[in-house]
Amino acid sequence: MTIYMEFKDHFSQHASDYARHRPDYPVALYEFLAEKVKQREVAWDCGTGSGQAALGLAEHFDRVIATDPSVEQIRNAVRHEKISYAVVPAEQTEIPSHSVDLVTAAQAAHWFDMERFSQEARRVLKPDGMLALWCYGLSRINPEIDKVVQHYYANIVGPYWPPERHYIDEKYETLSFPFAELPTPEFYMKVEWDLNDFMGYLHTWSATQRFQEKNEQNPIDIVHRMLVKTWGKPQTRQTVRWPLYLRVGKVTSL
Repeated sequence: MTIYMEFKDHFSQHASDYARHRPDYPVALYEFLAEKVKQREVAWDCGTGSGQAALGLAEHFDRVIATDPSVEQIRNAVRHEKISYAVVPAEQTEIPSHSVDLVTAAQAAHWFDMERFSQEARRVLKPDGMLALWCYGLSRINPEIDKVVQHYYANIVGPYWPPERHYIDEKYETLSFPFAELPTPEFYMKVEWDLNDFMGYLHTWSATQRFQEKNEQNPIDIVHRMLVKTWGKPQTRQTVRWPLYLRVGKVTSL
């Protein structure tokens, strides 16, 4: 296993929290992608993090290659007999050329060098292969809670977001995508969480971590005091939704 460590690492220090507190992507998303490809032999999930998307793909593909440049993320990734993990960047792998049916990047493509990644995806994909990139926006619970989360996102930890975050704010619409794009339906993630669950999720934000490192104060304490007033009883389970922004494309000559 080749290890490359020259990358912007915003998640390794809390990889176990990331694996525990991030929501799962909807089953319908994987069913849609599986229906669009001609074969279901090999899928490559790059920037796999804790392996959430890789696990979903394993239900539909014979084999899943899951890569991430973070050793800690791979160490905390979920294990599955169909998934092979490797610590490598998305822009340069040892995956054989024209061997992959589907390439995916879930909440990860905004960290990539998209020109180099697009070349690598084009190299590994079969002639009829497909690429799918997706991200998700801010959670939606109810207007009162959403207002607090928006304030936390933009004003409290806002200055601590890496610059690449703007691609998510722009719903990946401004991300370079040199593939023959296909129309996609709307998808969203949904969980039932209590306040403790939701605080665990906010703690995984890279901006939360950077705020804490720079100020020696956990901003979670600030937002917790605000959310207690709007959440209700901490043990109350709320329906939390996130809209998914998906771009899907087929290999085509430039």
